[in-house]
Amino acid sequence: MNRRNLLALLLSLPIIASCEPKDAMPEEAKKPAPLPKVPEGSEVITLGAGCFWCVEAVYRQIPGVEAAVSGYMGGTVAKPTYEQVCTGSTGHAEVVQVVYDPKKLSTEKLLEWFWHLHDPTTLNKQGADEGPQYRSAIFYHTDAQKAVAEKSKKEAQSEFKSPIVTEITKAGEFYPAENYHQDYYFQNKNKNGYCRMVISPKLEKLKLNH
Repeated sequence: MNRRNLLALLLSLPIIASCEPKDAMPEEAKKPAPLPKVPEGSEVITLGAGCFWCVEAVYRQIPGVEAAVSGYMGGTVAKPTYEQVCTGSTGHAEVVQVVYDPKKLSTEKLLEWFWHLHDPTTLNKQGADEGPQYRSAIFYHTDAQKAVAEKSKKEAQSEFKSPIVTEITKAGEFYPAENYHQDYYFQNKNKNGYCRMVISPKLEKLKLNH
């Protein structure tokens, strides 16, 4: 069962889910979020590690991260919607674009978090979420990031029994996801079943459940 089906199931159970159906949301919530601001001296990297709600919830809590915006990258359709990406037919991955201060958080350390927050050995799958939109991916924005990512991937392999399948690809167009996806975990952690059943345990494991 993928995340979309799980959410549908949870929404049918009023005791454990109280998230509004999308049709009941205000129009502003359905609009794409703005691109993240990048202060002078900051760097940007874009990461795919399954559900972007999970990835964003992790990186928002890491010192040195200045912004973490959920969105889509790596596909062939311009300005895709969440519903389009969910079909797995657009080629996009659910990603989080991370803006960070390299003086406070090195790219190496940022990627250490990446390897630990998901299973990079499962192709197009994270837990119950299946499809190319959930693939493990590092979209680099500079040649220096590419070199660090390739080295980091080799070093991380020793921690996993199966081969790492994470793609390392030059960043393309980033499309911010709809406003209602932004900061999703912290806005819904006490009322959404997926947050409590999937994201909270992951944050507990990483000692980040604040």
